[in-house]
Amino acid sequence: MHDNDENWSLVIKQRSSLFNLNLAEVWNYKDLILLLVRRDFVSFYKQTIFGPVWFFIQPFFTTFIYVFIFGTLASLSTDGLPQTLFYLTNIVAWNYFSECLNKTSTVFRDNANIFGKVYFPRLVMPLSIVISNLTRFGVQLILLALAMLYYAVFKDYTFHITWYILLFPLMVLLMAAFGLGAGMIISAMTTKYRDLSFLVSFGIQLLMYVTPVIYPLSAAHEKVKWVLSINPMTPILEGIRLGLLGKGDITIASLLYAVTVVVVVLFIGIITFNKVEKSFVDTV
Repeated sequence: MHDNDENWSLVIKQRSSLFNLNLAEVWNYKDLILLLVRRDFVSFYKQTIFGPVWFFIQPFFTTFIYVFIFGTLASLSTDGLPQTLFYLTNIVAWNYFSECLNKTSTVFRDNANIFGKVYFPRLVMPLSIVISNLTRFGVQLILLALAMLYYAVFKDYTFHITWYILLFPLMVLLMAAFGLGAGMIISAMTTKYRDLSFLVSFGIQLLMYVTPVIYPLSAAHEKVKWVLSINPMTPILEGIRLGLLGKGDITIASLLYAVTVVVVVLFIGIITFNKVEKSFVDTV
């Protein structure tokens, strides 16, 4: 006979409330998060020839294509910034957001076998994806820093650094949180409506065109500028360029708007994700 007062090392029970996010338990599994981050990094580049060098190759060639198509052929404005720096900055930032959103949106489908066999807070998996992509983002920032150094030394370009550079960590956090929240919402929905998984990549591409990635907000026509303004990624990218390159169209009001939208999306994403994880094995 077991005593009713026996102390168990782990007790699994149903959440008492929908708004009980149980983030303390996620923190207890921080070692698992780091292990998953290492697994993603090693497994993705294990059988590649260039390995982590792909971190540099992708944004480099994408920037070259953007400069040729949008800068040279289409002659789109870059807000007075060198085309290479303008596009490279936007590409590095956008890649981080899009990768967080894209990979988080399929977390239930991609990890159904693991979720069905082993218990751990399911929120650990999307968090590991965001942190894993942060490693890639950090490496690509080195490429951006080298490009800026090249323009400063060999092109005599003067960077007008503003105090917004102090908000750079906040901008990165907002991108991560927005990609995480939106991705978890989509992931929760795809457990029941699988067609949505086919629209994610297409939707991210469309979203890029209503975000100042290939053009600055200042160059947008007044009739469509309001569309760009309701996109929370707009002040984030504009703020990153303003902080790093000295040119960007952002206000305190637009930044507060972005923070508000991101917090709401993240909160809804966590609630939706936690609700669906209880029954997703039956639908995936």
